[in-house]
Amino acid sequence: NTASYLRLWALSLAHALLSEVFWDFLFSKAASSDSSGIFTFVGFAIFAGVTTGVLLLMESLSAFLHALRLHWVEHQNKYYIGDGIKFTPFSLVEAEKEAKMQLLLAHHATEE
Repeated sequence: NTASYLRLWALSLAHALLSEVFWDFLFSKAASSDSSGIFTFVGFAIFAGVTTGVLLLMESLSAFLHALRLHWVEHQNKYYIGDGIKFTPFSLVEAEKEAKMQLLLAHHATEE
């Protein structure tokens, strides 16, 4: 299941990039403008809260979607029989042959 591993890799990459963005915009700006340390403390608290909240939301959504996908796949496999009409993709060549055949049949029908 290469797609599942790629999805997990993409999520971990998104987590890392979001953490870096939050670090740059929240904590590092607060730490660089503070001389007493209060803004650093508040900036880190905001950074930790926002980062944890967003990542928790992303992981919850990921787990929900993964479970939903598994339920859907298992449900479809349980009841699928596969006794329908075989799919044939559209082909211009075949459509042209069929149109010529119908014209030929129509021409023969008018001669009789």
